[in-house]
Amino acid sequence: MTNFHAASLRTSLPALALLLCLGGCSALESSKPRDTGDYASSATLPPADVLYAQGVAQTQHGYYEKAVKLFNEVDENYPYSTWATHAELLAGYSQYKEQNYDDAISSLNRYISLHPEDADAAYAYYLKSLCYYEQIDDVQRDQTTTYEAIQTLNDVITRFPNSSYALDARIKLRLANNRLAGHDMVIGRFYEQQHLYGAAIGRYQDIVTSFQTTTYTPEALERLVECYLNLGLTGAAQRTASVLGYNYPGSSWYQSAYNTLKAHHLLAPPPVAGTDQSGAAAPNQSGAATGASATTPPADTTQSAPATKKHHWYWPF
Repeated sequence: MTNFHAASLRTSLPALALLLCLGGCSALESSKPRDTGDYASSATLPPADVLYAQGVAQTQHGYYEKAVKLFNEVDENYPYSTWATHAELLAGYSQYKEQNYDDAISSLNRYISLHPEDADAAYAYYLKSLCYYEQIDDVQRDQTTTYEAIQTLNDVITRFPNSSYALDARIKLRLANNRLAGHDMVIGRFYEQQHLYGAAIGRYQDIVTSFQTTTYTPEALERLVECYLNLGLTGAAQRTASVLGYNYPGSSWYQSAYNTLKAHHLLAPPPVAGTDQSGAAAPNQSGAATGASATTPPADTTQSAPATKKHHWYWPF
């Protein structure tokens, strides 16, 4: 399993938890880490604030399983207290730290459904998205968890757009989309190797249209050129190479596409007086003006870089 780790935002205990803990620790020695299960009856059950403080102490020492038991004691025995509300959230946090993601998601879903307007609801949504995000697997494996991570990350961004959680969610969302694009690429390469060009084209086009800002886009365009040529669709191959040349003129993928078209004798002479003599529609006027076409050699990276220009078919974030 491959986990992404973005260090832009720590998943530490909410500050509110520690403040509440300090407010309820009049008998602080009761909050020392201790085993649970020694409260045989309600007569020996400590007050909610003491149980909560013990749970926080267990969490701080890394005893997450014991912390979950203590937070559940608070929730079960003092369900209408303020402590219970935050115990539910910290139970989910402790389960997340224990990498018990399914139980953490269940706890966080319960917290969100019972306290949708709580001040820490944004953190709950964010923590839930991390439970899916940390389970994102290699591109060669099933990506169901990746789709769930994307959905929950989008929830954070949509519901709390100005929060620090949304800022980190946007970064993780880009990485998750890149993983999905990589999965499509793996499948597309397999289809192409098996000479199933129509199926491969479907995967490569999905990358170009759905994951335009990922690192796999230039490769997808170059492989589309290959598949189109193998199917005899020379016009589509030339148009795709033009798009590749316009957006990624200095990339190795454009160099490969250019060489492929050259090997097939598909590099028509430059257009005369604004006309396209190759028989294929030019990408657009801005592309033609900059010489961005399938007949244009790859850019010489040793020369001074031209002024930055916008993508004519999409504009990345």
